[in-house]
Amino acid sequence: MTNPVRVAVFPVAGRGTRFLPATKASPKEMLSIVDKPLIQYAVEEALEAGADTLVFVTGRAKRAIEDHFDRDLQLERELEASEKHEMLEAVREIVPSRATCIYIRQGAPLGLGHAVLCAQPVVGDRPFFVHLADDLIDGAPSCLSQLQQVFSREGCSILAVEEVPPDQTNRYGIVAVDSVADNIGEIRDIIEKPAPSVAPSNLGVVGRYVLTPSVFDRLRETGRGAGGEIQLTDGIAQMLRKQTVYAYRFSGTRYDCGDKVGFLEATVAFGLRHSQMGPEFRLRLKALLDQKEPD
Repeated sequence: MTNPVRVAVFPVAGRGTRFLPATKASPKEMLSIVDKPLIQYAVEEALEAGADTLVFVTGRAKRAIEDHFDRDLQLERELEASEKHEMLEAVREIVPSRATCIYIRQGAPLGLGHAVLCAQPVVGDRPFFVHLADDLIDGAPSCLSQLQQVFSREGCSILAVEEVPPDQTNRYGIVAVDSVADNIGEIRDIIEKPAPSVAPSNLGVVGRYVLTPSVFDRLRETGRGAGGEIQLTDGIAQMLRKQTVYAYRFSGTRYDCGDKVGFLEATVAFGLRHSQMGPEFRLRLKALLDQKEPD
């Protein structure tokens, strides 16, 4: 039995240009699905999976993320004085006391692989999660918890994957696998955003990883790749030459919140199941959909 993963890395330095002007002065990870920002969903998933060291790789205009996970004693006093106890508990429990938040600045936008490299001083020689907040995954247990379970058995790097439309392979890292079990396969090859005509499969890597610390050496060896950036996919491809890496087909529904339509889809799905406002939202949504469009 392998020791569980306790470190989670959140690359949050991207500018979120697809959501401009909303992200001009606010991080895309602070965009909210109903009443919680994307980055909070990400942290909650990591905590559920057993992580207790949360590493945020940040960039310019990302201070709001640090503020969100910091204590706001004045706000807490105001909520307590107003006897808004439910809101007070929600604010205090954003990050439990057992967890530590660490912030590392990515000085230049050199890609996801570079962001992962920036986390090495904190990660050290431990295995770690990588969680991309753009991919909101609704699963029970959570996607990272599923990866944790697989890692405890296999003790090697694991990538979460799902089948993507064949004509969209150029939007993902695509893997070729040898099947090991129904939902696990050993990766033979991984290619970053291949054209559909040359893609080895339609299994796309989504924003959840368990990586062993050997990935740091591989990333330094590969250097800059597509777009002049250090690609995490290239580092993983190098790992395949020396060690086993698995692809895991997770159980759950993924919402691509880096895309406006995917973001709206997630908002509706999470709004409909919200314990307090869900029933009323359903009625209003139905009334909206039943309205006749003007001639």
